[in-house]
This record gives sequence, C-alpha cells and structure tokens, in this order.
Amino acid sequence: MKVPFVDLAALVAPDRAAYLEAFDKLLDTGGFVGGAAVTDFEAAFARHAGAAHACAVKTGTDALLLALRALGVGPGDEVITAPNSFFATAEAISHTGATPVFADVDDATLLIDPVEVARRIAPRTKAIVPVHLFGQLADVPALRQFGVPILEDAAQAHGATRADGRAGSWGDVAAFSFYPTKNLGALGEGGCITTNDPAIVERVRRLRDHGQADRHDHVEIGYNARLDAVQCAGLAISLRRLDAGNARRREHAARYRAGLAAIAGAGTVRLIAEAPASQPVYHLMVIRVAAAHRDAIRAELATAGVATAVHYPTPIHRQRAYAHLGLAAGSYPVAERAAAEMISLPMYPDLGEAALDHVVASLIRALE
Repeated sequence: MKVPFVDLAALVAPDRAAYLEAFDKLLDTGGFVGGAAVTDFEAAFARHAGAAHACAVKTGTDALLLALRALGVGPGDEVITAPNSFFATAEAISHTGATPVFADVDDATLLIDPVEVARRIAPRTKAIVPVHLFGQLADVPALRQFGVPILEDAAQAHGATRADGRAGSWGDVAAFSFYPTKNLGALGEGGCITTNDPAIVERVRRLRDHGQADRHDHVEIGYNARLDAVQCAGLAISLRRLDAGNARRREHAARYRAGLAAIAGAGTVRLIAEAPASQPVYHLMVIRVAAAHRDAIRAELATAGVATAVHYPTPIHRQRAYAHLGLAAGSYPVAERAAAEMISLPMYPDLGEAALDHVVASLIRALE
C-alpha cells in the first residue's frame, strides 16, 4: 500500500465544480484584484476565527510581516518567538529591522514556554509571537502577563481552539497562511491577518497596497501584498468544509494515538501532548523517536510505502542565516532535542482508515 504524506488533489476534489463556477464568474466580470470576492472572504474568515476583522494578503509571511509593522515593530526592537517554527516566523521579524529573540518550548507540547519567555523579556521587547505549532494553540493567556503585544502565528491552526477561543481571536493580531497544504489551503499562495483592533486592520490594509490611504495617496512605504480575487473566491468555498476537515483530522489523530498507545506507553515513541482545554486541528501528526534511529525508521517506512517528513530538522537559531546571533548548540535544548527526534506522519482529511492502520503497523514493525 502507498500512503502519500498529503493528497492535495483529494483535498480540492469535492468542490471542483464550485471552484470552476466561481472562476467563470470572475472571468465574466474581470474583477481579478479586489472587489466582492476579497471582502466576502475576509468577512467569512473573520467570523470563523471569532475576530472582528480580517485582511487577506499575498502569503503567510506577508501576514506576519505586515502584522508586526502594524504593531509598530521596527529597527532596534526585539521580538520573542519559538525556535522550532518554520523559518518565516523569524524571517518576518528580521525584515522589520527587529531582532528575533528565542524562548525554548515545553517538552510535552513543543509550544513556547511562558517561563522561558519571562526570562527573555527586556526593555526592547516589542512583541511576542507564539507559534500554534502543528495545529495546537499556545498558551496566549499566560503570555498576556508580560504586557507586551501578541501576534499569534496561526499558520498551522485554522479553526483550532483552546478554552473558549479560536486561533486568531486570542492575540492583538494573528497571522494565517493559506499555503495549499494548510488545513485551509489556497490554490496557490495566500495569507491573512485577523484582529479585533480597527487601527491594526486599517494599517495592514494600507501596507498591503503600497501604503495607500486612498488612490494615489501614499502615506507610508508599503508593499504589493494584496491577495487576488481568484484565490479569495476559492478560499471562500474551501472555508465551508474546514470544520468538517478538522474533525476528520482529529478522528485520525485519535486512531493514531490508539494504535500507538502500547509502544508509546513503553517509551518507544513519544506523542505530542494535548494541552488542557485544547482542541488541536492536527495540521501535522508528529511523533518523537530516538534520534539515533530516526533516519532508519523513516527509511523502513518508505520501503513500506509510507511517506513521512520532518518539521523542522534544524531549529531557526541554528540556521546559517542567523549565525550572527551567536547562538551555539545547546542554547535551546528542548527545541533542539525535539528537532532530532520528530517524524511527521501522513495526515489529511481524506486519509482512509486502512491507510492509517498501515502506517501504524509499519511504524511498529520499524521500531521492533
């Protein structure tokens, strides 16, 4: 049996006719940039996230960058974030002229540790960027105690909840990615911010459109970061199935956990813990194995037809681009240890039970 890591064709197949109908309408009207397709999607996404406002932008990285700028982050500032995210989290901070300051993560959930954040709060701290890693919300309420603006990196957490709030409603602003593999994926690139602050959304809207307050009235240096109407039309359709897709992901995660319970209990495999009152959306299904055996285990899974991945093999502070920060190996031991141990297993709504059981059985054999 062949089990792909993700099946993008299956993700979009149920709405193929609806996509084509929407695109036909855009072809007829010529409204390819801006217009109702964009504003209607923004309104629907804001409602889904439980936020007052949403602003669609070209990529998830743009969402991070523009949100940081809307918070006033700039040269000389410091922004605290986790070292075990995708590179774009820190990259966006650097593009503002600020310096990323990393805080280690909790060993059970791999989410940013508020105790570690507290150690790094300093006079130049301008914002905190907790990463909702793998589809589970970080403890934003615990980060509120520091009195610093919070930007949720919700690129992997569309629809995830913690307590009574969804991703995108906890922080001062949140950034989402609509890269095709995300729980809510575009038919290309895409991103969005959500916020309850009208001043933040107003500034992001201005920054995404060359800093224009009105046509040909450029009040600041901005970007060409608008998300086109074609992508928004498709996202509005996909949004209707997001909750059902997330529910399927949670069902798959429960089946994985049940199938791996015996070896997890024996300590052969570690599963990422679910935080109290958390309802993750399992953008990724990640396990941890002994670092010395990870490559061999992945190779055996590949031989069994199971595709896997590693998110992410090198923590951000150990990337060559951040060598100038002088952060040696061992600076963030939890994140570094996890990076050497993690394997991402196949996870998508259309993953069948037989395929999932094959992954579990193949993994158990690989660990014998």
